[in-house]
Amino acid sequence: MPTIAPLAPADRAAWEILARGYKAFYRTETTPAEYERTWQRLLRADDVHGLGAHADGRLVGIAHYMFHTNAWMDDACYLQDLFVAEDARGHGAARALIEAVAEVARRKGCPRYYWMTQEDNARARALYDKVARWNGFIRYDYTL
Repeated sequence: MPTIAPLAPADRAAWEILARGYKAFYRTETTPAEYERTWQRLLRADDVHGLGAHADGRLVGIAHYMFHTNAWMDDACYLQDLFVAEDARGHGAARALIEAVAEVARRKGCPRYYWMTQEDNARARALYDKVARWNGFIRYDYTL
């Protein structure tokens, strides 16, 4: 079972490899400056938070999450990014990261913890269907 801990400065290089894998999966171009800015935000942990899954002495998975208000509650927890290295999949890292973020959200008193994925992300959805409930929503993005 992987060990889950907040991302630390020593995780920087391994984090970027995983973050690039995540961005490639979702076909999202990201500049080096954006990776650095995100890393600094994760280390500050004041608006965006990051956890890492470590197994056999290496970072094998990452989770980025945040808290936000909405019209009906003060705090909701949004799991924005979850990614596990291909060679580490199927060994509990994703589930452990999901559960670790859930524990943080519980301690904060959040009434809602949620995330999104692409409809055709079958491998991830197989896990998500075991640990959470799909509510039927479809996301739309309006280009600004």
